[in-house]
Amino acid sequence: MSTPAPVLGTDAGLHFDTLPPLSLYVHLPWCVRKCPYCDFNSYEARGALADIEYVAALLRDLGAELALAQGRAIETIFLGGGTPSLFSGAAIARLLDGTRASAAVAANAEITLEANPGAADAARFAAFREAGVNRLSIGVQSFRDDKLRVLGRVHDAAQAEAAVVAARAAGFENLNLDLMYGLPGDDVAGAVADLERAIALKPEHLSWYQLTLEPNTAFERRPPALPDDDVVAAIEEQGRALLAAHGYERYEVSAYARRGRRCLHNLNYWQFGDYLGVGAGAHGKVTLPAAGEIARRAKTRNPRTYLQHAGCAAATSEERVTTRAQAALELLMNALRVLDGMPIETFEARAGQPAAAIEAARAAAVTRGWLRAEPDRLRATPSGVEKLNRLLELFA
Repeated sequence: MSTPAPVLGTDAGLHFDTLPPLSLYVHLPWCVRKCPYCDFNSYEARGALADIEYVAALLRDLGAELALAQGRAIETIFLGGGTPSLFSGAAIARLLDGTRASAAVAANAEITLEANPGAADAARFAAFREAGVNRLSIGVQSFRDDKLRVLGRVHDAAQAEAAVVAARAAGFENLNLDLMYGLPGDDVAGAVADLERAIALKPEHLSWYQLTLEPNTAFERRPPALPDDDVVAAIEEQGRALLAAHGYERYEVSAYARRGRRCLHNLNYWQFGDYLGVGAGAHGKVTLPAAGEIARRAKTRNPRTYLQHAGCAAATSEERVTTRAQAALELLMNALRVLDGMPIETFEARAGQPAAAIEAARAAAVTRGWLRAEPDRLRATPSGVEKLNRLLELFA
């Protein structure tokens, strides 16, 4: 006879004594060309980019969100897309200046901008740095030109390396490179050689992740031939050893950083912090202590509609997290991706419930070898990280 699945404790609602840290996500939805693997809310830019007009809409949107800050300063800002580096330096400066004028922004805030090789140059990088961007995330994806063509990228390997050189010349001392493995027709030698070229550029941070076929993408409709599980496992084993040997700590499923260079913005997501989301298709999450709820907010996806209605209720939809079970599951979906896990007191503060509410599920996960038996911390074992979906099912 099978053992019944554990369930969460009695649902007595959510209670918050403190607010978590606050971040700001800004979505800039245009790109040069839509990549076949991309499921983000992005659109090919046609004609002149209305970046100044869009920034005005973003600032209206932010103004309507500011009450949700509830007295907190914004500690990190992330400009994502799309391809934010298509925007002019003047537009990014106007956006960041307008944000500082209307909202409290921490003096040492981490401010990240996503850039693509082939969609930026040295002068534009310098303008971004002058505007206040202090962290650049460059979407390389591969240093093999044949793989870049398959992925639909608009740059080649030489342009990727040149972008890193240009970023350093512009004064950026905190760089992330995005790199994929498990590409169509990939093998171990090719994927590891890709990683070696990335490491040779000495970025402070690497996001090294497996290509997956996401719903509603060109690759889902016409799937390419991907390497089998054995090849992927060998790539991961050799790649992780290589990264560790060069001083990159794996601190999340696909994030690797030199000491002191973890991405603070993403850590706030994974640790169930709060964040305001502005821009077409942007999402936000905010804790509401007075209501005993968590609000999930989303902005209209279509850029044209967004330009018309940004800052108005018509541009925003909202769902509320009201139960312990839902709050615990959403927190754990994020927190258990981080290899350090989360202190129990942080779980209780941000999920709005005592640890006893998840004790049965937690004990079952420890018995299966998926959670460490640590009384003061929620942390997945290596097996639990690899079987994260099955682990989370215990808390559903």
